Amino acid sequence: MTEIKGGIIGCGDVTEVKSGPAFNKAPNSSLVAVMRRDAAKAEDYARRHQVPKWYSDVNELIHDPEVNAVYIATPPLQHEELTIKALAAGKPVYVEKPMALNSEAAKRMVSAAHQYNVKLSVAHYRRAQPLFLKIKSLIEEKIIGDIRFVDLKMLQPQKNDLIATVESNWRTNPEISGGGLFHDLAPHQLDLMLYYFGSIKSYHGIAVNQSGNQQVDDLVTGHILFENGVVFNGTWCFTVAEAQQADSCVIFGTRGKISFPMFGHQIKVTINGDDEKLDFLPLKHVEQPMIEKVVAYFLNEAENPCSGEEALKTMKLLDEFTHQKHE
Repeated sequence: MTEIKGGIIGCGDVTEVKSGPAFNKAPNSSLVAVMRRDAAKAEDYARRHQVPKWYSDVNELIHDPEVNAVYIATPPLQHEELTIKALAAGKPVYVEKPMALNSEAAKRMVSAAHQYNVKLSVAHYRRAQPLFLKIKSLIEEKIIGDIRFVDLKMLQPQKNDLIATVESNWRTNPEISGGGLFHDLAPHQLDLMLYYFGSIKSYHGIAVNQSGNQQVDDLVTGHILFENGVVFNGTWCFTVAEAQQADSCVIFGTRGKISFPMFGHQIKVTINGDDEKLDFLPLKHVEQPMIEKVVAYFLNEAENPCSGEEALKTMKLLDEFTHQKHE
């Protein structure tokens, strides 16, 4: 295989700008087919994005002989079934985060990748973005000394700019999403902590539905002790006053701190009270750096940028923080 000819399952909003066009911009890659259950919407997407083929049947896309890799961008409820179907057909898979409804489903996906000996990558795409790679290098260079602890806050009002919280929003239906907005946003943040700090020694959390307005938790706290001694504390609340909203992650070291948002474009390094600010340009297609790495991996030109095994660790954190138990 010398070129990736991708097919998207679930060509909804997330694929319009964030990811879909990147398959035509990445080297040795093109988008040749898309699928959505609503045939009219699938056809419209294909027309607007100049994609040669569209389907309303997932099996037709998976078994299209021209499609040699599959990107699954449906809500999490379908991730397990569709990933395993594509792997069984011998097609490498790039699947959106969260990887699945829960860690047990994620385990089955990992097992299927081994069973069929087909490649699986998960869309924890911040791993490949310049801002977050710079933070990783600052940590490794010990710019702020030895890391001691991390304090993360994601505080949003019920009506926020990050995600629309309308009644029809599948993200607040646990049967489709696995949980609430925590399950949609926290995978990015927790995956980065694993990427930065490595193996975990212990973890636990608290989750409550304080407002009672929906059937999901709207306040989650999580605590991680890493094997290297770094401690992580995270708070996610989606019912604060507008004036109290925050998107903040601060890494504290023995010489200073690194501060940054998860949905922003600036890093602030503070040493001895002096601040240095590092600005980054917004990315037009936020998943493009990751998709380029995934394409290279599928073509045997690079390592897996985020394996199923790595993403499974994040799923276990989500389950533990929200006390989800599975048979």
